[in-house]
Amino acid sequence: QLQLVESGGGLVQTGGSLRLSCAASGRTFSNNAMGWFRQAPGKERIFVAAISWSGGITYHADSVKGRFTISRDNAKNTVYLQMNSLKPEDTAVYYCAASASRYFTNYGNTAGYPYWGQGTQVTVSS
Repeated sequence: QLQLVESGGGLVQTGGSLRLSCAASGRTFSNNAMGWFRQAPGKERIFVAAISWSGGITYHADSVKGRFTISRDNAKNTVYLQMNSLKPEDTAVYYCAASASRYFTNYGNTAGYPYWGQGTQVTVSS
């Protein structure tokens, strides 16, 4: 079983930056591809970014491309989401997720990730 704990959320002004962290425990972290999703109030949980087990392959949603960057440090069992140039529409609860293996089954779909963190709130004020 893999446990995930997110941190780093908070309140920031438009144009500001935050870095989210997701610490993993319970099994070998480097065996899992990872993803970040977000969910705004009253809306579905949607894909933000994903990263392969080695960090060599990344995907970012079009809405965050050029502003957000996913990365990972397998030695620290942690995946990160650097968020720059934040906008009010980025306001959401951000969730870290892990796939069941090193490889993506469907990196952009919540069904591809059996392990989830509890989420961290990001609020961007205008």
